[in-house]
This record gives sequence, C-alpha cells and structure tokens, in this order.
Amino acid sequence: MSSRGTWHDPRMAVRPSDTWRRDVEEEAAEVAAGRVRADKAYAAELWSQWMIERTDSALVEFERELPTIDQRSDEAILDLVRRLVLTLNEIDEVEVSRGGGGYETGEREDLCEYIDLSLTEAGVDLDGLAARQHIDRSEITDKWRMW
Repeated sequence: MSSRGTWHDPRMAVRPSDTWRRDVEEEAAEVAAGRVRADKAYAAELWSQWMIERTDSALVEFERELPTIDQRSDEAILDLVRRLVLTLNEIDEVEVSRGGGGYETGEREDLCEYIDLSLTEAGVDLDGLAARQHIDRSEITDKWRMW
C-alpha cells in the first residue's frame, strides 16, 4: 500500500500523479454512490487537477530523458534530477499561490521515492553516486528542493 492506500509493487517506480489522479477519481465515485459524504471528501482538495496534470507532465519528461543520459556521468544524472526538482518547485509554488496545499509530506515522500526508483530502474548506481557526492542517496534532491 502507498501512503494513499493504493497498492503498488514497491520495487517499481509509479508516478505519484497517477496515484493522486486515481485517488481523486475513486473518491468522486464514492461520493456519487453515496458511500462518502461530500463534506468528508478530501482528495480533490489535496491534489488539484492542475497540480496533477503539471506534475505528470514533468515526470513524463523526466522519464523521456532518463534513458538518454550518460549513466557514467554523475553530472548528467544530477542535472536531470536538478531540472525535474526545479520544475516541481515551480509547480508547488504556483499551486500554493492558487490556494492549494502543494506538495506536502506525503507528496514529497512519493516524489522522492519515484525519483529514486526511476533512477534505479534505469540502472543508475545511486549508492555509488551518493558516495561520490558525499551525501546519502535519500538526499539526492535536497540541494534544489523547496517542497
């Protein structure tokens, strides 16, 4: 189970935006069926359609570029991560300015796990990269992340 109650294989990178979208749709169906009161529904408030779409686009671009980078180059890998994180920073900032919650703790964890798993699935040695950068692999986004 993910933090949102949707099961996925923990070894596979799953776009958080896909999970958020599914949770919003499932909750809307529950409200429509009368199983959840509308005033108790939270998913659409946590994950606006705008935030889901922008996040999904950023992650799709990351996935598109990932196979093309030189995996032997820490610089190339970190540049790809940096560009994704900066884009996510912008999305978060705009979402908050629109009155949304932005990327909170659960979203931050989901996004960081996605980045780690995506890089690992692509064959990147994150432990080696982290050791060469004198950081823990869980800190790979920290240098640029504002969310």
